[in-house]
Amino acid sequence: MQPRAIFFDFDFTLAESSVATIECANHALVELGLPAVDREAIRRCVAFPLPEVFARLTGIEDPQIGARFCEAYIRRADQVTAQLTTLFPGVEKTLRGLRQSGYRLGIVSTKYRYRIQSILSHLGAHDLVDVIVGGEDVRQHKPAPEPLWRALSRWQLAPDEALYCGDHPVDAQAAEAAEVPFVAVLSGPSLIAEFDGFPRRAVLQSVTQLPAWLGVME
Repeated sequence: MQPRAIFFDFDFTLAESSVATIECANHALVELGLPAVDREAIRRCVAFPLPEVFARLTGIEDPQIGARFCEAYIRRADQVTAQLTTLFPGVEKTLRGLRQSGYRLGIVSTKYRYRIQSILSHLGAHDLVDVIVGGEDVRQHKPAPEPLWRALSRWQLAPDEALYCGDHPVDAQAAEAAEVPFVAVLSGPSLIAEFDGFPRRAVLQSVTQLPAWLGVME
C-alpha cells in the first residue's frame, strides 16, 4: 500500500544538528563543573530525551543534577540552535517534491516542537511540513508509540497508511510499537547493523532517495 502520509525524525534524518548539539551539551556539562565529552558520544545520544542524554554521557543518575543539565542545555539551545542547524543537502527539494505529489508530511521527534519550528523558520522552510509532534507534545517519548499515534490522529490515519523515516534504532522501535511501516536512513551515526531485528521496508542512504523508492518523480 502506498502511504498517504510520511513522517520523519528530525535530527540526522532531515537536519545536520551536530554542531548545535555538541555546543549545547558541553556548555551545560561545563556549567555544572563536569568535563566536556567526545563529540561522537553526544551525536549518538541525540535521539533520547535530555535527562537520558545526561545519564548516558556522565553515568550520573541523580535527577536533580540531571534537571540542572536540562535547564542549562535548553538555555544555550535557545541562543544558538537555530543558527547552528542546517537541513541536509537536497532535503528541502525532496520534501517539497513529495508534497507536490500529494503526500502529507510531518515531523515526529523527541526534539521540542518549538525548536524545530524556530529552525525551519530561520531556514525559510516553515511550510515544509504539515504537522510537527515534538517532545513537549507527549508524555512518553520514543521508543513508545505515543508520538507516532499522535501524528496519525491529526489526520485520522491508520498505521498502515503512513510511513516513518528515521536514522536511529529508537525510531525503528517506535515505528514497530505503533505498527507504522519504517524506512531506515543512514544519514546519522547509526550503522546498518543496528537496525537488524527491526521490521523495515527499506534502508536508504538519505531521505533524498525516498522519492525514487516510492516511484515519485521529483
